[in-house]
Amino acid sequence: MSRAMTTTRLAFALLAALAFAACTPSGETPAEHSSADRGEGHTSSSAGLPKGHADAGEKRSLVKSKATNQSCIDCHGKEGNVPLDPTYPKLGGQYADYIAHSLQMYRDGDREHPLMSGQAKDLTDQEIADLAAFFSTRPSQLRDLHGVH
Repeated sequence: MSRAMTTTRLAFALLAALAFAACTPSGETPAEHSSADRGEGHTSSSAGLPKGHADAGEKRSLVKSKATNQSCIDCHGKEGNVPLDPTYPKLGGQYADYIAHSLQMYRDGDREHPLMSGQAKDLTDQEIADLAAFFSTRPSQLRDLHGVH
């Protein structure tokens, strides 16, 4: 085997090892968890939040924020499936962790939106978990591209 082939194989093996190491869990909280969640050590969801309660989330979805004077259902509909604007997402039946991560990012300033940033800024971890639990249990009108050619 030539020296060039040996060097190429060694370089490939090193890159493969580095890629594998990057994908292997290290026991640390993922970077996408909010700083507040990391500080509290929450681990019951991939969003690092405490257990959510759908009934509390339903009540919280009716509360108008001080920043926007809007509630969740004002913009997304009672079940999260009738957005006020067609560009707003349907929340009904969405994965709880997706909703939770999105709300955390709006709250922490990692994701910006003229309404949602203000809407989420005062939410606690428990309120986020509750809202995520509520909307995830609503009937889904979400669609994917399965079967579309």
